[in-house]
Amino acid sequence: MNILITGGAGYIGTELVYALEKEKTINSIVIYDNFCRNNYNLFLGRSKLATQKVRFVKGNILDSRKLKVEIDKADVVFHLAAKVTTPFADHNPHEFDQTNNWGTAELTYLIEKSNVSKFIYASSVSVYGASGEELDITSQLHPKTFYGISKLNGEKHVARLLNSEIETYTLRLGNVYGYSKSMRFDSVINKFMFEANFRSKIRIYGDGNQMRSFIHINRLCNLLKDVALENSLKPDVYNLVEHTYSINEIVDVLKEVYPSLELTYLTQNMNMRSLKVKPDSRITEFNTLDNNLKNDLEEFKGHFSF
Repeated sequence: MNILITGGAGYIGTELVYALEKEKTINSIVIYDNFCRNNYNLFLGRSKLATQKVRFVKGNILDSRKLKVEIDKADVVFHLAAKVTTPFADHNPHEFDQTNNWGTAELTYLIEKSNVSKFIYASSVSVYGASGEELDITSQLHPKTFYGISKLNGEKHVARLLNSEIETYTLRLGNVYGYSKSMRFDSVINKFMFEANFRSKIRIYGDGNQMRSFIHINRLCNLLKDVALENSLKPDVYNLVEHTYSINEIVDVLKEVYPSLELTYLTQNMNMRSLKVKPDSRITEFNTLDNNLKNDLEEFKGHFSF
C-alpha cells in the first residue's frame, strides 16, 4: 500500500506518519507539504523514520502538476493540508478560500482521474458554526468564520467522490489537543498548557462558559490509521469528537495539574460563541473509551523540557 499525506509535516500529519510507518502492509508514505507554518520538527530528533519507506516532497496543494505525480503513485490519500483557523479565523479570507476550497477542488479533480482507492479528508466541526444546543451529523451547517466556510466548500468538492468507486471519508474534527513533535500552541488546550507550564498564568476571554468539542491527537491518529488499513467504517461523513468541555471545566482540570496557576479573565461581559458536537455513535472506538482529561494533560506536561 502506498500512502500520500498532504500537509504531512504538520501537527496531525507528523503523528500520523509515525503511526503509519510502523505498519508492515504499507510500502511507502509520501509527505507532501509546503511548510507554510515553518515547522520542520518532523525532520529532527531521535525518533528515526525508515528512509526507504518515507519520502518528502515540498509542494503547494495548488501545484497541480507536482501533485498529480504523487497522486498517480498513491493507493490511499489523506488530505490534511489546510490554512488553519486559530487564532485568525476571520483574517485574510482569500488565503482560506485558495487553500481550503480551491486546493481541495484541485486535489479531488486529480483523484477522480487516478487509481486512488481510498480518500480521507480532514474537515472541521467549524462547518456547523455556533450553537448552544448539542449538534450531531444531521444538524444544519451554518459556518460563522471564513475558515469554516472554506472547509464547508472543501466538503462540497469531496462529496462528488462519495458516489464513486473511491472509498471516501469526510471527517469533521473537533479541536485537536495533545503533544506532537510538530506542536501547535495556538489551539486552546495546547496554548493553556504552554502558558500554565512556563508562565503559571493563563488568560481567559469571556466568562469561560463557552463550550468546545475536543479530540486527542493520539486517538485521532489511531482512528485515521484504522480507516486507511481496515474497512470497518463505511465511507461517509463523520464527526470526530470525544468530549465537549467549557473553558472553565478545562481550567479546573489545569488547576489540578498546576496548583499555583493564576487566572485572568478578559472581556467577561462578552458573549463568546459555543459549539457543542456529540461524539459520532457510528465510531464505536470512541464510545468505549474511558478518556480522562487530567491524564491527558499530565502526559502532555511530561513532554515539556523544563
